[in-house]
Amino acid sequence: MANCITSARIVLSLAMFFTETFSGMFYAVYIAAGLTDMIDGSVARKTGTESEAGAKLDTVADFVFVAVSMIRILPCIDLPLWIWVWTGAAALIKIINAVSCFLICRSFPACHTKLNRAAGLLLFLLPLSLGLIDIRFTGSLVCAVATSAALQEGYLIRTAGKNNDNINIM
Repeated sequence: MANCITSARIVLSLAMFFTETFSGMFYAVYIAAGLTDMIDGSVARKTGTESEAGAKLDTVADFVFVAVSMIRILPCIDLPLWIWVWTGAAALIKIINAVSCFLICRSFPACHTKLNRAAGLLLFLLPLSLGLIDIRFTGSLVCAVATSAALQEGYLIRTAGKNNDNINIM
């Protein structure tokens, strides 16, 4: 059941390509895809169906959702240059973390820290706040939390590796 919910996120994410950005249908599909991310892990734990394959599927579904969301949303909003630079710096930290984890553990990290979850939630809420809250404020908040999460992830990878409960090595 959990893997079906996770797979639905991939289908819903791809469906966003066929909706007008920021239309009611777009937001409905976007929210539905986000909800699948919030419930699939709980369903897996409650039904005792957690698996390595499910964790990998979740990572793929997250990637597809974020990629499609970025492809659809970013061309439609005017982000200040400093947010682009900050986002690039945070992404660079995440890339360094992935390479470091691969070199240290011979695998890739999936860190489930509170900061990473907060960053994901704020990033999910960002498109829903457009038009309500100035993007410079919400963008700063998302960038600050995402950068903090990336730095924490790097610290955990370098100090704890496979022995840390917050890091799933894939």
